[in-house]
Amino acid sequence: MISMNRLTPLFSVLLAASLHAADSKGFDIPGMKHDIEFAKAGDVSLTLDAFVPPGDGPFITCILVHGGGFTKGDKQTFIKPLFEPLAKANFVWFTINYRLAPQHAWPACADDVASAIKWVKLHASEYKADPKRIALIGESAGGHLVSWAGVTGEGDTAVAAVVPFYAPHDLTIQVKRRKELGGLGGLIGTDELNDAAWKKLADISPMNRVVPGLPPFLQLHGDKDTTVPLEQSILFQEKMKAAGNQCELITVAGGIHGMSGWQKLGSDYQEQLVGWLRKTLK
Repeated sequence: MISMNRLTPLFSVLLAASLHAADSKGFDIPGMKHDIEFAKAGDVSLTLDAFVPPGDGPFITCILVHGGGFTKGDKQTFIKPLFEPLAKANFVWFTINYRLAPQHAWPACADDVASAIKWVKLHASEYKADPKRIALIGESAGGHLVSWAGVTGEGDTAVAAVVPFYAPHDLTIQVKRRKELGGLGGLIGTDELNDAAWKKLADISPMNRVVPGLPPFLQLHGDKDTTVPLEQSILFQEKMKAAGNQCELITVAGGIHGMSGWQKLGSDYQEQLVGWLRKTLK
């Protein structure tokens, strides 16, 4: 197993101080680089923030994809509780923006995640990233997007591991529960719940793209999630394993939708995530 470089004592002090100062504002610590353009989609500039730890590298690398129902959020929202543990673990990580619905319908958001993967691989040496040890991590809508990238990626968009948090892997299940399209209408470009809409929802659901030979997955889901029920992760795990793929599931007792309150429940999900990444991307 490749040993991880330890944080220097000075860096540890600076990290702790910076994390405390960043609690109520944008995340900014030693090693952070902000608003780097990784792609241009028409007149939309797509940007990411990057964290590069001290040391020679190359390091385990994570690409983070925020949630927000495909319609809101950005690279500094929702996914933010993962910034500190990944930085302390001495991983390189990138948190990305992507185009949002309804201004940009599918596949814009999925294309942007694929563009980010390509960009990270192309610029790996510049950021001390390891292009062979890239993990995609996303939550909620971002969980759907990283799972989609995981089950469809190949060549320069393939990754080594995928970590979806409370992801809606089957969008038809979501719509049937709510009995309306809601924000998903903007994603698929229609407000009418007709046969074409059902087909589109099924077509862009990672659940329906599972095949043998996929990268290892780690799912994390709260058992009190009423926005995306735990059933979604259970069904996805069953389908992945039936196809011969590795798919683990961490269930957070009492956890609702959104990881921000999980630590108050006594969950060690952050430590489990870091441990799984180190084991899987050894």
